Amino acid sequence: MDQLALLFVLLLGAVVSVPVGDRLGLPSPVLMTLLGVVLALLTFVPNVEIPPDLILPLLLPPLLYAAVRRTSWRQFTANKRPIFLLAVALVFVTMFCVAGVAHAIVPGLPIAAALALGALVAPPDPVAATAVAGQLGLPRRLVSILEGEGLFNDVTAIVLYHVAIAAVVSGTFSPWGAGLDLVLSAVVAVAVGLALGWGANKLMDLLGDATLQIGLTLLVPYASYVLAEELHGSGVLAVLTTALFISEYATDADDVMTRLAGHTFWDIVDTLVTGVAFGLIGLELHNAVRTASGRWGEMLGWALAIAGVVVLVRLLWLLPATWLTKRLHARRDYDEDIPMSWRETVVMWWSGMRGVASVALALAIPLRTDDGSPFPDRDEIVFIAFGVIMVTLVLQGLTLPWLVKRLGVQADTEREKEFEKALAVRAAKAAKRRLREIESVEELPDELSERMLRRAFEIGVRISPEMGEEERLEAHEKRVRRLQRVRRIEGELLSAARHEVLAARSEPGADPEVVDRVLRQLDVRSLR
Repeated sequence: MDQLALLFVLLLGAVVSVPVGDRLGLPSPVLMTLLGVVLALLTFVPNVEIPPDLILPLLLPPLLYAAVRRTSWRQFTANKRPIFLLAVALVFVTMFCVAGVAHAIVPGLPIAAALALGALVAPPDPVAATAVAGQLGLPRRLVSILEGEGLFNDVTAIVLYHVAIAAVVSGTFSPWGAGLDLVLSAVVAVAVGLALGWGANKLMDLLGDATLQIGLTLLVPYASYVLAEELHGSGVLAVLTTALFISEYATDADDVMTRLAGHTFWDIVDTLVTGVAFGLIGLELHNAVRTASGRWGEMLGWALAIAGVVVLVRLLWLLPATWLTKRLHARRDYDEDIPMSWRETVVMWWSGMRGVASVALALAIPLRTDDGSPFPDRDEIVFIAFGVIMVTLVLQGLTLPWLVKRLGVQADTEREKEFEKALAVRAAKAAKRRLREIESVEELPDELSERMLRRAFEIGVRISPEMGEEERLEAHEKRVRRLQRVRRIEGELLSAARHEVLAARSEPGADPEVVDRVLRQLDVRSLR
């Protein structure tokens, strides 16, 4: 098996792991990690030969962009306090605790190298957290916090990692310089992200075509990451800024085709890249195994000790942080997503899985320092990092569904239904307001006006059939049944039309591009 065949195996596994995970009740990223471990143990499977410094630039930009599309800037601003406590403060605390323990138990490990170890194992993986949370049906407030933590903690951790590595390589360290680097990295990243987001927004207006616009959204995250890194900024923060800008300002409510196609496209990208990323985590296990070189017992003990520190620090931090956030939340007039019970706090604690970023940072540790000497205890750091990743990702990932079910932490479906009905009412009322505006400038026949009024009401009913109960319109049930019947018959008519158009594709002289264009119009009509 060569490298290309291995890539196809990972891509196939990424697709298959989703339905298998749903059936088994297990997160697909964890299944892909286990698949990678199995492949790494097979003798005929080649070692992965991806340069460590390319893992983050290749995998993180599309994953971050896909994750940001599921959230909004409003969610981040509403949850800035819990996100700060987890994504910034907890990363610092975890780094120093891990560094202290590692420096104490690993003989001869310099404090700067121990800090590098602490920085690379500190951030929970954003992809693992959001993928697992989405499959388990957790309350939206927990998903929002996990998404915010996962998206922003890499920014803090990667900057701290580079500062610690530079201290080991150069032999010098300045706290003020490190703080300045952190601030400048954030400023540069935000500036790059805003500039590229604005430029991408303008370019989308010029492109017009849905295919070209979606293709641009794939290129922009990579451009944002690379440009920010070249300017010594945070590539992760630049991608987040760009994605948030595009999601807020580059959305045309009437651009139906781009929205439908873009949603499908990014779902596919997210599934495939996530699968490959976590498959690579398992495949890279051979690097950690190779570094043990007969010292399994000793190094495994270190890895388990550091994994215990990572897990324990998260729990000890979450308990007072959640209490403090609740106290401050009680004084606010707006809603803020926070854990509302000890059960939800426990689920948040057990969701702190490490993943792609930790692997890439561990493998990217330099082999030598500036004076030509070997990087101190590099093999030990890599082995410990992989031990922490496997313990948190596999152990916590496999047991999290059981824990969620045992504690009974589930999303409030009634609240979601109420919000859906409220949106349906707003949509119907907006349609009616627009109809009245049209009637004020155009003279519509009574029959057409009444028909359009029913259509405006049906817009809301299609979103939430229960909306009619609130509207209390006469003969609601009759209209709903009529609407369902009309939709059924219209669906059959459109199906017959699609079959006829598709059959024309294989006829002599038929232009497949014209056929596909007509078929796409019928497909869009079918979704309305």
